[in-house]
Amino acid sequence: MLTFVRNAQIVVRMVNRTDIIASMLKGLSVIEAFRAERPRLSIAEVSEITGLDRATARRCLLTLHEGGYADYDGKFFTLTPRVLRLGMGALAALPLAQLVQPWLDQLSEQIGQSTSVSILDETEIVYLARAAQRRVMSIGLMPGSRLPAHCTSMGRVLLAALPEDEARALIERSDLSPRTAHSITDPGELMERLAQVRAQGYALIDQEVEMGLRSLAVPLISSRGRVVAALNTGVAAVQGDAAELVRLYLPSLLRVQAGLRRVLA
Repeated sequence: MLTFVRNAQIVVRMVNRTDIIASMLKGLSVIEAFRAERPRLSIAEVSEITGLDRATARRCLLTLHEGGYADYDGKFFTLTPRVLRLGMGALAALPLAQLVQPWLDQLSEQIGQSTSVSILDETEIVYLARAAQRRVMSIGLMPGSRLPAHCTSMGRVLLAALPEDEARALIERSDLSPRTAHSITDPGELMERLAQVRAQGYALIDQEVEMGLRSLAVPLISSRGRVVAALNTGVAAVQGDAAELVRLYLPSLLRVQAGLRRVLA
């Protein structure tokens, strides 16, 4: 079944299973198996991650290799830059991404730090736009990058905007394995942090995603009062007190938040 909006009305169209190309869905699941933390995968690893049998995983990987979307060294596969064609064009064409990029560029220049905008996708955040000043994480971040929502400043802002039962359900479905010694892994404590974010209007993260990284985020709110995305800055943990980020950067983030609220539909 496909559901879409036309003239402010929800239209439902039934789709026959024969209209679905199952092999295409399998190939897309293989592409999604590759992440920043696992850029090189064997056939057996892809099979385990996707749930596909080894023969199917092998055919999908060899097809990606034949099409130039993956490199193969005889044991491990890695995605090539060509795979970006599948999503980057559509992502960059999103009205929100186009709208916020100039604001990010200006904000980043003003505060001398990298800035980003992301949206929530289940238990992860997806970067829509980014203005980078310097690299503060061991992995490179760009539009399309994903990080866990529960331990990131933008993720907590977005989770805090949800009804409490929905936020709790997402946290309980998340992989709460600690990424650093500062990571919070208890769902109850995470819900308390979300309540704090909801009350104060921003989220501050101190080295929960990666040691040496702190970040501060605020929600981006539409003219209708709906949280549509999150805006943050990520900085090296050089200040003695993480709360110093609030004094240094929150006013600038709030100015961008206010400016965008006037133009976000």
